[in-house]
Amino acid sequence: MTSTEPSKAHQFPSGSDAFPHRHLLGIAGLQPWEILYLLKEAEQWVDLNRKSIKHAGRMDGLTVINAFFENSTRTLLSFEIAGKRMGADVVNMHAAQSSIKKGETLIDTAVTLNAMKADAIVIRHGSSGAVQLIADKVDCPVLNAGDGRHEHPTQALLDALTIQRRKGDISGLTVTICGDVMHSRVARSNIYCLTTLGAKVRVCGPPSLLPAALDRMNVADFTNFDEALDGADVVMMLRLQNERMNGDFIPSPREYHHLYGLTKKRLSLANDDALVMHPGPMNRGVEIDSNVADDIDRSAVTEQVEMGVAVRMACLDILTRRSREVEGWT
Repeated sequence: MTSTEPSKAHQFPSGSDAFPHRHLLGIAGLQPWEILYLLKEAEQWVDLNRKSIKHAGRMDGLTVINAFFENSTRTLLSFEIAGKRMGADVVNMHAAQSSIKKGETLIDTAVTLNAMKADAIVIRHGSSGAVQLIADKVDCPVLNAGDGRHEHPTQALLDALTIQRRKGDISGLTVTICGDVMHSRVARSNIYCLTTLGAKVRVCGPPSLLPAALDRMNVADFTNFDEALDGADVVMMLRLQNERMNGDFIPSPREYHHLYGLTKKRLSLANDDALVMHPGPMNRGVEIDSNVADDIDRSAVTEQVEMGVAVRMACLDILTRRSREVEGWT
């Protein structure tokens, strides 16, 4: 994947051509200006979310279904808040209460959701490709809130917005992503997003947690965390996803922390102003120490959560804009 000159990347096509896609299923394949347009649109919602009255009204009268077939706390809550602040009626569908548990196929569920005439559907699913399958069966925009090991596009966008607000232009920055890369859709989406925007991405972890496909993803791979930190502008830690592991991928949490945990001492190997990030939830004392995660000068963990609401507001707004224009609402 090649980078684009920042001056050209910031020149958006006019109107709906700035983001011509019907769905947001992943970052792979997006152009630099499409990503930057989403980030630019999110900026206005950052400002709104810091006011006492946080209602936008752009999506008044529209219905958003959050269909989560996989457990989530922060992503579901973030999408729910985003939809409500945009003025939409938001309905949360949890897998535990869904007909999937009674044997209904995913396609039948998609057809059922489509018959309810939702204006946008946000989907989180444990199987890679499930979101694409549903998107092919419905008439409204679909947003991927994470599918298997595939992608988690809004997480990558909120991470990019956090970096951009702290560091300015992402192009040219050195970003080190460390941890359980193999099982991380967050890592995959961030690699696509950051390399497309011109960042130099390093990926680090135990050999057992580094996927073979890295050699096709325009990144530098490391197994020595100290080496991967040298000269880094951003350090992004990943959670060990034990629920997705079948077998022994690490000797022990203690040994993992010794080799790959982000400590104050280890952070000193990165640039003095290196930004610390984590998509959450954090395993404190395993992939990151508390005194690093809570460092108000270096850590952007809570800012990432804040940017998540703004990014998801922007995505919902942009993807439903065409239907609102057809109806004459905007």
